[in-house]
Amino acid sequence: MDFNVKKLASDAGVFFTRAVQFTEEKLGQAEKTELDAHLENLLARADCTKNWTEKIFRQTEILLQPNPSARIEEFFYEKLDKKIPSRITNGEILGQYMQDAANDFGPETPYGSTLIKVGEYQRRLGGSEREFIQTSAISFLTPLRNFLEGDWRTISRERRLLENRRLDLDICKARLKKAKVAEAKALATPDFQETRPRNFVLSASASALWSEEVNKAEQELRVAQTEFDRQAEVTRLLLEAISSTHVNHLRCLHEFVEAQTTYYAQCHQHMQELQRELASFPNTFAMSPSRSAGVPAQLAPPPGASPTHKALEVEEVQAPAAGTRKAKVLYDYDAADTSELSLLADELITVYTLPGMDPDWLIGERGNQKGKVPVTYLELLS
Repeated sequence: MDFNVKKLASDAGVFFTRAVQFTEEKLGQAEKTELDAHLENLLARADCTKNWTEKIFRQTEILLQPNPSARIEEFFYEKLDKKIPSRITNGEILGQYMQDAANDFGPETPYGSTLIKVGEYQRRLGGSEREFIQTSAISFLTPLRNFLEGDWRTISRERRLLENRRLDLDICKARLKKAKVAEAKALATPDFQETRPRNFVLSASASALWSEEVNKAEQELRVAQTEFDRQAEVTRLLLEAISSTHVNHLRCLHEFVEAQTTYYAQCHQHMQELQRELASFPNTFAMSPSRSAGVPAQLAPPPGASPTHKALEVEEVQAPAAGTRKAKVLYDYDAADTSELSLLADELITVYTLPGMDPDWLIGERGNQKGKVPVTYLELLS
């Protein structure tokens, strides 16, 4: 294998010295060059942006696709750079099941025909959901993913390089400080005990050697300071671009809300259309407006009643001279308003009808109390 042994050894040495410097800084045994306050604020803002963007991205994925297995499958398709297959939504599956069931029950039956119609609208709802997922993935998820996998990786790489430049700078500072201390010591303590010329030569050589080391350390420090300043400027420019990222994500957020608004409006429209169609179906159960509002069905006007139908005034009702009967109450019944009479199961009351009265209702009397009662709650006695 062809590789440069010297370069490998040099890289290993640099890594070791940086590790030593980093460890000594953590232990408080070495000085650390602090970044300026503006750059520190930019770094904190970038970290905050990354963390929240990642959380919003993950949770939006869960909102659009709650199935974790489906999300993992889509993740692998993306990594393999393959097109994600179109996935049928749960609403479309439900609609298909309803229509298949209608074919087995009989599409001409009331239940079967209703299943067909509801299944059709469930499939429409599923189609709207699929469009919403696709639109949101393009307009919202993709820009967030591009930031996390593109811009943030670049920022992280430059930050690591800045940290390495700072460690190199502090190593050079420590080396220069050590060389200056050694030089000062060599100049301050010459060997005067020996008068032989050889000792003076050695003392002069040591001073020159440490002076050379100081000059070399100063030159390395200047180079390290230049590289650190250059890298700090590059990192600062990248971090200041986070403001542009916020503007872009703000625009994407508006598009996401617009997609949601369109989706829910379509769902509301589909359900209103479905309710209207079900109300027009013969022999099918359609919920009346009074019941859908939480009011008992007994308050609804009788079928076929004209808009000018006048409500029965119980106080004006007089029992006919003939035609009254006894009736046994089958179930408890709570009066919906003052025109009705509350009933208790198994009690006996007097009932009669009036001309033009709804056949589903009778007038019931219990002592001095009287009011309308539903026929289905009574067993008429002879």
